[in-house]
Amino acid sequence: MCGRYYVDGETAREVAHIVKNTGAQATKMRTGDIYPSHTAVVVNGSTAALKLEEMQWGFPQYKKKGLLINARAETALERKAFCASLLHRRCVIPAKHFYEWDPDKNKAIFYREGRPVVYMAGFYNCFSDQPRFMVLTTQANASVRPVHHRMPLILEEAELEDWVFDHHFMEYALSRTPPMLNREQEYEQQRLFL
Repeated sequence: MCGRYYVDGETAREVAHIVKNTGAQATKMRTGDIYPSHTAVVVNGSTAALKLEEMQWGFPQYKKKGLLINARAETALERKAFCASLLHRRCVIPAKHFYEWDPDKNKAIFYREGRPVVYMAGFYNCFSDQPRFMVLTTQANASVRPVHHRMPLILEEAELEDWVFDHHFMEYALSRTPPMLNREQEYEQQRLFL
């Protein structure tokens, strides 16, 4: 699960290098912690090339309060609420790192060593003329599993266009294991008894 992530100036500069013709949008990227319902910049393909667009994080729940912020990669194509968006409106959410919390509510930061951006796979749709995105999650790999059983579906920098435009790559990416990540955690509960 991904319930918060972080963007800094280095993230914005790196995204501006990758997505051409961003204009001032990359320099105006919201920085700091990004929470559900916040507006953030995502990379999408609503034109023939990758572009940056501000969107709000989370789909409104049908007949309920609150937001849906994540979708399971394993079942998103089977869900009526997500299928069309995943097939036709994929996006990439750039972050410096993302957070997960362990069962004892201790926060952990996950990032890629030596890389200024973690690229999370997602999709978007419009609700009341407001574009909104969701983060795809998958089974946690060995680097995240000690903290949480889910993690964002991570893409490599060279895969951004493939994720946004290539349906065959999308199907492949939904079922693969994400790359290993580094973890920082200020406090981790030590168990004395097993």
